Amino acid sequence: MTNEFENFNDHDEEWLHELELRATDLENELFDWREAHARELADSGYGRDGTGHRASEGRPGMLRAQPGRTPPRPGRPDEALHHVIEDEEPDDDLTQALIDRGRRSAARARMRKSRKALLTVVGVVAVVVFASVFIFRSGPGWPPSVATVQSQIETACQNPNIASEPAQVNFACGKDTRQILWVFALMTSGDNPQYSDPKTGRQGLEPITPAQGGQVAWSLNMHHPYNPMNPVDSLQVAARAINNIIGGATLTGTDGKPVVQPGLESNPDNCVKYTGSSAIVSHAGFPSLCALPITSPTGQAALVADTYRQWVVGATAASAYDVSVLFSNANNPGNPQVQAILKTLPNVK
Repeated sequence: MTNEFENFNDHDEEWLHELELRATDLENELFDWREAHARELADSGYGRDGTGHRASEGRPGMLRAQPGRTPPRPGRPDEALHHVIEDEEPDDDLTQALIDRGRRSAARARMRKSRKALLTVVGVVAVVVFASVFIFRSGPGWPPSVATVQSQIETACQNPNIASEPAQVNFACGKDTRQILWVFALMTSGDNPQYSDPKTGRQGLEPITPAQGGQVAWSLNMHHPYNPMNPVDSLQVAARAINNIIGGATLTGTDGKPVVQPGLESNPDNCVKYTGSSAIVSHAGFPSLCALPITSPTGQAALVADTYRQWVVGATAASAYDVSVLFSNANNPGNPQVQAILKTLPNVK
């Protein structure tokens, strides 16, 4: 008896029932074999002593009486088995071997089931792991610094004075267009708030000099002096400057009278490019604006490119186009053009 058989498990009751059925089948087989053997002996005319039954030497036609051989009466399986064992005396080792083989077969069946279940579980785990590699693997994205600047933009855009005056254009902090701020910062400073360019005098995240920033800062009603190295200050100034470039502004001239400064939307040709219509709305004392809102992706991209060239002195058409591509794909950093542009930017982290 093997250790494998001795190690009972949750299927012991089922296994014992199977063993009982095997024993019953064995009894029936032995009983049938006994009957068949008895009939064979009767048909051949031989008894237990091995001598044939001869005809009587008496009168012709008379047969000598001989003891009849009655087949065993069917009864309970255990009685039949007992009768066969007494008459035929089968080998005890053979019976035990038959039972043991049955036990090993049952054990092997359980092992096959357990192995099959184990292989199934391993297969499922392998599929899940393989699928998770493709589902959860990280793809191309924006540099990590972009997320930092985005959170700083949330703070900067809370300033209620960001919109241009008096037209109240607020493209820079619009819900669907504020990516213009971090795109400009990415292109010009690599999202580094400590950026400083000795050639142009630029400082901070956005493409603006301290002198320009100071001129814009007064309109923001800041509660502290403007600091170009403070990212929130830099972004607030940039937002107001961008809105002024797009929507224009009304300034106070040297003679104390208001001076209307036109923006990109004050040009009918620009309005065609941005909205598809050259119509302009004009009010006394206000810069002219396109009659239709700039909502199409194509129009917004064109506006962003033009704004970049207005602000960054010497910006090329190619760099302005790159800015418009980044702006338009703010939610699609895996775009091949985006990834190609990012590889050309210095000091991007």
